[in-house]
Amino acid sequence: MTLPRLPGGARRPARAAALTATALAAALTLTACGGTGSAQDAGGRLSVVASFYPMEFLASQIGGEHVKVTDLTAAGVEPHDLELTAKQVGAVQKAGAVVYLKGLQPTVDRAVAQSHSHHVVDATAASPLVDHHLDEGGEEEHGHEHGGPAGDPHIWLDPSRYAAVAKAVGAEFAQADPAHAADYEKNTADLVTRLTGLDKEFQDGLKGSRSKAFVTSHAAFGYLADHYGLEQIAINGVDPEAEPSPARLALIQQAARAHGVTTIFFESLVSPALATSVAKDLKLQTAVLDPIEGIKDGKGDYFSVMRQNLTNLRAALGATS
Repeated sequence: MTLPRLPGGARRPARAAALTATALAAALTLTACGGTGSAQDAGGRLSVVASFYPMEFLASQIGGEHVKVTDLTAAGVEPHDLELTAKQVGAVQKAGAVVYLKGLQPTVDRAVAQSHSHHVVDATAASPLVDHHLDEGGEEEHGHEHGGPAGDPHIWLDPSRYAAVAKAVGAEFAQADPAHAADYEKNTADLVTRLTGLDKEFQDGLKGSRSKAFVTSHAAFGYLADHYGLEQIAINGVDPEAEPSPARLALIQQAARAHGVTTIFFESLVSPALATSVAKDLKLQTAVLDPIEGIKDGKGDYFSVMRQNLTNLRAALGATS
């Protein structure tokens, strides 16, 4: 039995309702009542709105004390589920700068389209997305780069791509707030240096791995796999909560056996039930491979979670270096 190809780049429809006309109208009314709003908060800091954790982390690290960052996606919330309130839409419209990833959260895209801010960073412009198609066994087939909303959005899981977005954020902040441009430039350079170091940690840490293939519940790790010469075998495509068919699960199990996989990875913001079930059938262990779409309960940050991902990958792949 053949299964339909799962396109790694296609986004699922948002489970939460799309931004309604009523909410948008309410937000426009709030903006009209308050004038054009201020690009600064009461303390004189640049007002920045970020769409979800990876964008918020960049904005906070680069902006430092000169910015007030509002994350539209609450901690521990799966970003695909986001439904903006009228107040949040108003915040986007009045922000001094907006940092988002086009195509990941349709409600954010709509709000940005209505924004009055002249300083908007779309991460996909700084690091064009790639279509990470999956074959019938869940293994990645390489695609092509392009900008815009299509493609796998998980660019932050490749530190080199994330660094490219960081540079774009720093440049935009300097334009939005020229008085602190030197600080934004320094903070950006420091962050890029740290990301370059993290990249080297992954390169060195994954050398000499017994296996190059890993199984994950969600096809979020295509960029990471491409960059470090690994093979992602994903139970699901980009939708972390989809229900794969029995035939697809059988093919995943065959691929896992063929590659000598020892571990089935699941993630922190989604139920581990599916990964646990596959691991039980194959008599394998489970571990977390976190796509860092959000930090649950404030535990760690981008760098600490990425390093934990490296530790877990090394164990699963039998790295000895």
